[in-house]
Amino acid sequence: MVTSPSVPTPHATSPHPQTDRPTGLLVLENGTILEGTGFGAGGHAVGEVCFNTAMTGYQEVLTDPSYAGQIITFTFPHIGNVGTNDEDVESQAPAARGLIVRDDVTAPANFRSAGTLRDWAAGRGIVGLSGIDTRALTRMIRAGGAPKGVIAHDPDGRFDREALLAAARDWPGLEGMELAKDVTCTAPYDWTATRWRLDGGYGTQDAPRAHVVAVDYGAKHNILRCLASAGARVTVVPADTGFDAIMALKPDGIFLSNGPGDPAATAAYAVPVIRRLIDTGLPIFGICLGHQLLALAFGAATFKMKQGHRGANHPVKDLRTGKVEITSMNHGFAVDADSLPDGVAVSHISLFDGTVCGLHHTEKPIFCVQQHPEASPGPQDSFYLFEEFMTLIASAKGA
Repeated sequence: MVTSPSVPTPHATSPHPQTDRPTGLLVLENGTILEGTGFGAGGHAVGEVCFNTAMTGYQEVLTDPSYAGQIITFTFPHIGNVGTNDEDVESQAPAARGLIVRDDVTAPANFRSAGTLRDWAAGRGIVGLSGIDTRALTRMIRAGGAPKGVIAHDPDGRFDREALLAAARDWPGLEGMELAKDVTCTAPYDWTATRWRLDGGYGTQDAPRAHVVAVDYGAKHNILRCLASAGARVTVVPADTGFDAIMALKPDGIFLSNGPGDPAATAAYAVPVIRRLIDTGLPIFGICLGHQLLALAFGAATFKMKQGHRGANHPVKDLRTGKVEITSMNHGFAVDADSLPDGVAVSHISLFDGTVCGLHHTEKPIFCVQQHPEASPGPQDSFYLFEEFMTLIASAKGA
């Protein structure tokens, strides 16, 4: 097992009831092998091993398309304790390639639960691993960056460790990888559902004030719900939809969604379309990957972060007002502040490391943020951004 002398060695913290051998493994590209108890789907999956610091919302995290190509380590130990249901999903298909937790998944205790995390993960092909010292694993990632790895589950504990290590080392990694086309919709569709309420579930937007075309690079459902709740009639289109097809829908505003992979790779087909959309003068709002693609369309650059920002407790400062928002984040790439051209200003920054978390065009009705204002999971401090977008659209329509 290869470890840093300054970082504790991750170790198993629970028994393996089916066999004396571990039934789950995490094999990292540097040769580190962590043994634990497998659950969820059998088999193995390769991806970038990251960590998420959210205490709630594991189902939303696991179905966030932005996690395509990633294996998620949850720093909060009690994952699975509220079960799963059919409402708290952010996409129809599974997104994350695996999940790692400290404590064994217990029986759920929540009035909304419709099933266990174990069964839910198994039914969606997600490999799980429990009994891992996630605190030490997180410190390894913080010290050395997000590694490539393979997560594996076999109820009989039979693993070809050399083959798993080779798979981890052979995987090319997220840098340079285009993944938006893997998670985008296959055809345009209308979205009308609004945000969830305890006394009624999801509502319906039946009196929209404006038409928003949302380009789906891996859009989370709650982002679309927030747009609808703010008064938008939303038409969702695939990531590679051309400029003419978008404009034929007669939008009042354009939304660029979140999504996975390297923004520079997605930019090859997305940026030429976005630049033409910018030239129309229509209001444009981007989130996460959409934020990064807008920056690239402006002529800026992006870079791969060491371990990224993932969790529901990230402080972001709005430089326009001085207000600090606690936000939800999920990104492994960021915009290079030094590459921004004239006419594009930083509106938000991370108070963790000073990275760019928001931009606005000084002459056009265009803005974007790195964080996830839809709060799924996460706090609701940034809901105002959807209203800000609709206000820009109303102003543009009035003009």
